[in-house]
Amino acid sequence: MVGIIILALVGVLLIGVFYLYLHALPERMAHSSNAFQLQLVGVLALLSLFTHNNIFWIAALLIVAVRIPDFITPVNSIAHSLHRIAQSRDLSEAEVPQSPATVQPEATPTEEAALTEEAAPTEETPPGPPKKEGDGHA
Repeated sequence: MVGIIILALVGVLLIGVFYLYLHALPERMAHSSNAFQLQLVGVLALLSLFTHNNIFWIAALLIVAVRIPDFITPVNSIAHSLHRIAQSRDLSEAEVPQSPATVQPEATPTEEAALTEEAAPTEETPPGPPKKEGDGHA
């Protein structure tokens, strides 16, 4: 009689260990994947364990079988690089002293007369086409 009780207790213990091992299987498989997938599979495995709904366990196995690409790492790398570039530009702008705005001296009356004579066509030179202002680019 004692032997049957010990055999029953060992049998129940082994079945319980096998049951828990089976429910932890998707989570162990997910350890090689990214952190988000591991957390999602862990939650689904716990839900299936506590609710006895096997659909959560099957969903956890399917999520482990399909590798979810890691989009976060490249985006974080780009953001980190842009942050470093922005900081280096801020430092380079801080090192270059800003020159004060140059003040144009006012023209003297003789210079103004010379400028108006150059601009007005004289009788010696025929009037040509009007000159375009700017640097000549369209």
